[in-house]
Amino acid sequence: MITNAPTIEMLEEWKSVWMQYKDILKPNRKSGMELLEYLQNKYTLTEIYEKEATDSIILSVTKNKVYAEKLPVGITPVPRAFFLENTGNSAIFYLDENKDPIEIWGRDITRIFVGIDEVTGFFTVEGSTMLWDEMCAFCGIDEKDLRNFVCVSEYINSLKRFDLLKVMLSG
Repeated sequence: MITNAPTIEMLEEWKSVWMQYKDILKPNRKSGMELLEYLQNKYTLTEIYEKEATDSIILSVTKNKVYAEKLPVGITPVPRAFFLENTGNSAIFYLDENKDPIEIWGRDITRIFVGIDEVTGFFTVEGSTMLWDEMCAFCGIDEKDLRNFVCVSEYINSLKRFDLLKVMLSG
């Protein structure tokens, strides 16, 4: 998950990762519904219906070229917004050893927000880079993502965070 404005060094590193993996990776992108099912089966989510939350997901899809291009012509995003509860399997993200530094979010995190667009598979997380990376590793990448050095680098870094790169490359 990118948490700072990219530097020239970061861009060069991402391009290097892309060059290393772009010809090895195959499209394996999951749908927004598959991602939602994965999360609902693994974690405790409480859906929220606030217009501000769902509008932020819609705007993120429509104003982000990478995701706007994934929208079929004439179809609008179908946003779903949730809080990840601090209970059961979800509690792992709230443990001190898994929390992000306060500097990333500007405050201590007591609730984690998750947004998903069912149409494009766009997702966002506020409050946990660990959850974002897990979702990125699960979702995979599509053909267009494979041509985007930032998408490939984020995917590879997410796989590495969970020791899944070797598994993905061998399978």
